[in-house]
Amino acid sequence: MMFFSRFRRLILLSLGVFFLSVGAVRPDSVQASCGSVSCFVVIGSQQQVPMAGLLTVNAIYNYTPMEAPSGQGGSIPFSNQGSRTLTLANLNANQIRTLMRTVTFDMNYGLTERLGLQVTVPYKHVNSDAQIGGLTPVPYSDKGIGDVRVSLKYNVLPTLRSMIVVGVGVDLPTGDYGQRVQGGSLAESTLQIGKGNFGFVPSIYQSYELIPHRLNQFALASYRHTLKNSDGYKFGDEVNLSAGFNIIPVEQAPWFVLTQQVNYRWMQNDAMDASLFQFNPGGGAILLDPTVRFRAVPTTGSTYMAYSPGVMLNLWSYASMYFIAQIPVMRDFNGNLEQQVSYVFGLTKSFQLLSGS
Repeated sequence: MMFFSRFRRLILLSLGVFFLSVGAVRPDSVQASCGSVSCFVVIGSQQQVPMAGLLTVNAIYNYTPMEAPSGQGGSIPFSNQGSRTLTLANLNANQIRTLMRTVTFDMNYGLTERLGLQVTVPYKHVNSDAQIGGLTPVPYSDKGIGDVRVSLKYNVLPTLRSMIVVGVGVDLPTGDYGQRVQGGSLAESTLQIGKGNFGFVPSIYQSYELIPHRLNQFALASYRHTLKNSDGYKFGDEVNLSAGFNIIPVEQAPWFVLTQQVNYRWMQNDAMDASLFQFNPGGGAILLDPTVRFRAVPTTGSTYMAYSPGVMLNLWSYASMYFIAQIPVMRDFNGNLEQQVSYVFGLTKSFQLLSGS
């Protein structure tokens, strides 16, 4: 009885720490003007290669709010890819927020014991709003299937206690890139559901069981490069680095797993083909450079590091549920919207489609 009492206290303490961190997210109306980041954590069943004939499915919900830092929201420029103009601004702006909610359907299939095929289908819902100079906020909302990613993965080092999986993915331009705002102009690129062109994503994942069936560590590195789209806009390259461990704190309860990880992301500035203007509150924008050329969008690009605690529950054979919070510990978003505390809910289930031979 003493064991189960201590075990209950451990569960309550772990869940308390997790939900306390999640509680920092305000679920009330979230508004914004721009932002294109997302919550990113390592979920082992996504990165691993299933056994031959085994299909592993992840259903994942990401909640990612973004806000402009205090006193800096007025310097975000206007990028209009439709008219090929970039307008530098200095406005009295506040309440600039974006909420990105994503439901991802991720399928991993073992083609052989070492080669796997992964298809990731995101469904995105973007809500944004901005209060500028006391004017009435102009809301924006869009939802739909985003860019589908298709990946091949190969388990280079399969052993009983370790694995190294290398992969290469291709982002297909399936997401809508033609959404318009009030007035008929194209919504800025960072608010579009898709990126408008192909992307390429190499990755490497490593895992090792420090204590068999109790403690394992993992690490992931990935890189994304997206081609310039037909509107002359190119999303900046992205580097993701993550490391962490999973631990079963009580041997008699293998269904209860704690996960701890650190996530780092570096994003290059976006760039676009545009002429350059300076915003003029008293009249038309002032032309600074009429030449349409490839220009960096000043307040895009970011550096971000987060601590991500979570809980995994093994519900039944080959199935699990997980809850992970992502808490920023260091961030530099060049005065643009900063990613706030984000969280992930997910469910994993495996299906044996073909018997191994």
